Amino acid sequence: MVAPLMDVSYAEVAAQRVMDRADQLAAISESAGQLTRVYLSVQHLRANQLVAGWMAQTGMTTWQDAVGNICGRYEGKQEGAKAILLGSHLDTVRNAGRYDGMLGVLCALEVVAYLHQHNLQLEQAIEIVGFGDEEGTRFGITLLGSRGLTGTWPGHWLNCEDASGVSVAQAMVLAGLDPSRIANAERPKTDFSAYLELHIEQGPVLEEEDLALGVVTAINGACRLNCSFTGHAGHAGTVPMALRKDALAAAAEWMTLIETTTRRYGPDEVATVGTLSCAPGAVNVIPGDVKLTLDIRSPHDESLERLLNQLLAEGEAIAARRGVQFSAEAYYAIPATPCDAKLQATLAQAVSDVQGRCLSLPSGAGHDAIAIAERWPSAMLFVRCEKGISHHPAEAVIESDVALAVQAFTQAVTKLAGE
Repeated sequence: MVAPLMDVSYAEVAAQRVMDRADQLAAISESAGQLTRVYLSVQHLRANQLVAGWMAQTGMTTWQDAVGNICGRYEGKQEGAKAILLGSHLDTVRNAGRYDGMLGVLCALEVVAYLHQHNLQLEQAIEIVGFGDEEGTRFGITLLGSRGLTGTWPGHWLNCEDASGVSVAQAMVLAGLDPSRIANAERPKTDFSAYLELHIEQGPVLEEEDLALGVVTAINGACRLNCSFTGHAGHAGTVPMALRKDALAAAAEWMTLIETTTRRYGPDEVATVGTLSCAPGAVNVIPGDVKLTLDIRSPHDESLERLLNQLLAEGEAIAARRGVQFSAEAYYAIPATPCDAKLQATLAQAVSDVQGRCLSLPSGAGHDAIAIAERWPSAMLFVRCEKGISHHPAEAVIESDVALAVQAFTQAVTKLAGE
């Protein structure tokens, strides 16, 4: 039996419930007046308990796995059937918004609640996971929850410490988990047919297009570099302009070229100079040394590499023309994560059905889907957020957008799970 399509009135009630539950989760914070909930904290475990209770109300069996993810399963027609995995994360950055991560878990719950209310089991089961750590706020390492499921936890993670000197291993023990049993969180590849993650966009594209929903094409790859221009410091009043080797002027020219060059590549590539330091740093001294960072992102690895090579060549050319030295060293790189084409198409059809058209766009931010896609076909549905604001208390979504999201997500999940 195919699940009936969700009507508008049901979706509106579901969206109200999502918004209310987001408020309840936001109240579980280590600091009054702002939302901070980090991995393996008391607040993390309380949030897990609350979500487990909501899972149980929808007919799911629940458990907390060996790395602290909260999990639930809604059985298919046949016990032990392969499942569609839905989820996102329940941890936050410091002084966070209340929808980043949490919205995906709460909307997934509404998919199962709809099936449960209609007494429906599909060909595939549905599992939901609230990942314990995506942000990396406490220990400075990310995707701990999702890498637990994929069995890709590096052993040295247990030794990483938080600001108080508590290691991951110690925090696990304090949370009632056994560090020696981390491998038990790993799920066999045969357990799931697909992973779908609903998430706020964390950017302004959907709002600019006046659309509630969009489908993610890929999670951007990224490369970060420490760069420098080295010239000669000199007296600001005595060195003629034609004889200067001004490191800051060289850096400024390069920064302008970074902007214009990246724009020519298209709307999906972005490049950012995020930090800049200048020495000696006096008003009456020509800058002799400038250090800056470069962050480049693209949904296509080949485009990212071409852009990076072009920007570095331009930096070298500027330095040579100005008689200064240029250097750049990459310290972080992650490849792009393409979303599964079939899953994208299923989400796109559902989005088109509920809002008239579908916009496809890349994700500039990282998500648990990065880890999960290494093992299972994965895709993401984006929900508009006000002014693109995220990782901030001003993070906001519109309740009517959430209603559309629940409709589209339910339609896509039930179609996939019914196959």
